[in-house]
Amino acid sequence: MARKLRVEYEGAIYHVMNRGDRQESIYLDEKDAKEFVKTLGEVCQRAEWQVHAYCLMNNHFHLVVETPNANLVAGMKWFLGTYTSRFNRRHRCFGHLFSGRYKSLIVDGSGNEYLRTVCSYVHLNPSRAGLVAKKEPLKFYPWSSFGEYLKVPRQRAPWLRVDRVFGDLGILKDSTSGRRRYETKMEAQRFEAEPEAFGKVRRGWCHGPETFRKQILEEMAEKATVHHYGEERRESAEVKAKRILARELKRLKWRGEDLGNEAKGHQGKIEIARRLRQETMMTVSWIAEHTKMGSEANVRKLLG
Repeated sequence: MARKLRVEYEGAIYHVMNRGDRQESIYLDEKDAKEFVKTLGEVCQRAEWQVHAYCLMNNHFHLVVETPNANLVAGMKWFLGTYTSRFNRRHRCFGHLFSGRYKSLIVDGSGNEYLRTVCSYVHLNPSRAGLVAKKEPLKFYPWSSFGEYLKVPRQRAPWLRVDRVFGDLGILKDSTSGRRRYETKMEAQRFEAEPEAFGKVRRGWCHGPETFRKQILEEMAEKATVHHYGEERRESAEVKAKRILARELKRLKWRGEDLGNEAKGHQGKIEIARRLRQETMMTVSWIAEHTKMGSEANVRKLLG
């Protein structure tokens, strides 16, 4: 069966959603939820993503993510696969955790309220689902970025951006009064009739004006005929990894051939491998080959 095309381009913003296999829970306790957010932070570092909103529900999640390097597919593959492995290992399970392919809605981020609407949809999910009592503030729900929006910047994860949504609301400064204004706006929206735009977020594939939609359709048509769509316009994961490798060689004052001359377990090589493992989505096999550290098993052993 043919799959829907994934449109990727630099700076694209997506509303991503996926459910548990057979509608089952994808977090069984608080530790799982924390692990999910931790893994999200890791993929943001590796893929250089920026997150505008997220919400963990019982059997599904919502994520509004911006991809400066046009790498949604590679990032989601690593993210979902890594969390699934960690979940299965902890609970001694096997097989799929998520149900099929994730849904990705392309969002116009030009400042015409489309991004703000999608983020509001995500932040209001716990209220719509009855997970927050009417008399309780929305920030009481712990597994959403809404509560993070209300914190001072130094207490937030570095990969979470609030400025775009604040700007769309005319909140020009991330200050106490600005955050309070955002909270007041969202609390009022909880008890208003659901905006028509929420239906489009729930059912559509693209959220933006007609000009944006036509542009995306043209890019989809291009992707259908070009095997490596956008390759000349984006930095691939391998290009990023090679850039890091070059910088590390310069730091160590090594030439490329020095990698082959030094011992497989040289501390310099271990430092390079660790950085590649933490900041990119390259496989251990790729890292082993390009750092001249021997086998994949040897790299795993040296990295602990």
